[in-house]
Amino acid sequence: MASLLTSLHCSYPLLRPSVRRITPSPVSATTPLVLRRMRTRTRRQLQRCLCSQYAGERQPPPPPEPDSPQQLERLFSNLNQATMKHDPGSVTSAIFLVAGTTVGAGILAIPAVTQEAGFLASAVICILCWSYMVVTGLLVAEVNVNTMCELGSGGVSLVSMAMRTLGTFGVRAACLSYLFIHYALLVAYVARSSDIITNSLGIPLWESATLFSLAFGGICYFGSQRLIGAVNGFLVAGILASFTSLVVVASGNLQWSSLLEANFAAAPQSIPIIALSFVYQNVVPVLCTNLEGDLSKVRTAIVAGTAIPLALFLVWDGVILGTLPDLAGSSTVSDPLELLRSSNGIVGPIVEAFSFLAIGTSYIGFILGLSDFLADLLKLPSGQNKPLPYILTLLPPLVLSLLDPEIFFKALDFAGTYGGKDPFTVS
Repeated sequence: MASLLTSLHCSYPLLRPSVRRITPSPVSATTPLVLRRMRTRTRRQLQRCLCSQYAGERQPPPPPEPDSPQQLERLFSNLNQATMKHDPGSVTSAIFLVAGTTVGAGILAIPAVTQEAGFLASAVICILCWSYMVVTGLLVAEVNVNTMCELGSGGVSLVSMAMRTLGTFGVRAACLSYLFIHYALLVAYVARSSDIITNSLGIPLWESATLFSLAFGGICYFGSQRLIGAVNGFLVAGILASFTSLVVVASGNLQWSSLLEANFAAAPQSIPIIALSFVYQNVVPVLCTNLEGDLSKVRTAIVAGTAIPLALFLVWDGVILGTLPDLAGSSTVSDPLELLRSSNGIVGPIVEAFSFLAIGTSYIGFILGLSDFLADLLKLPSGQNKPLPYILTLLPPLVLSLLDPEIFFKALDFAGTYGGKDPFTVS
């Protein structure tokens, strides 16, 4: 009986009023010994399931007995609807989700916007932007877990977080910024990926954009948490493999002296794109839900998941600018990556593969974040996979990318300048 009650209350998000209504009948001297032990054990296990955030509102629980189980760190337990078993989140999958979301279209544009500043100056800007974005992600995680505790919900998005901390005006400002940055980036991802598919398969641009949107959107809508994690992990592995091949090929003409060149006066103009390259906070609510509100695991996923892109960005920028020293400190508008591709026939296919995989991982993360946000905004029941949020997530970027096929760099620069960090900083 005790284990049944405990599994029921730990298999679903904690509802604060329902926990308070559970008051086992008093134990008297005439109560059978077995029943008294069962009721005592039930009270202890329910107490361990309570959120630690309520500790300030009530007297702290008595210290556990030496033989009692260790107190749970998670706020609730995810339940696999197919097997009806506990489905704990994987820290490794969470790290891949953060890394895959971060390594996206921004890394492709970094050498083009940092060639005037040089590698040394852009590396300083890159590390500063990474530090700032890690801190904002950790703060978003804290607010998200606290909001889950307050609302008794197993998952909340930016809407609930902003309503709890900022009020009505703050919700409107945060929501507009959030929608702006996500739609701008999704447009850029669809535009660039459709261009890659068209060049590779020779099919019309609209077919490439539709195929990309339906394929990755279908994975996010129909796939389970484990399937999405597996697909994302496979794409990240492909990114690392193609990135390593690209570095090996491109570093043959690397001139180390060119990496010491720095023009700090030109560095600020690269901040919008570099900062935008570290946007991942949209998946923090997804992390908190998948990892069952365990803040230690969420922090590990954020720090480790963003450290991987930081290393890739620095190596990528150094190899490209070091290979083309005549452009590293120049004020020309030529894209050094395009020049490298035209100078070596092997580089082209590797760049295309790397670009497609990087965009695919980011696209998955942004679909999950935006669809979850729209579901909360539309007040749809939590835990149910409704098609409307996914339609609103996939259709507008697809249409806009087809209206202007050259919108890739425009969307990146516009999003990084006017909305890249605002919704997450405000919340």
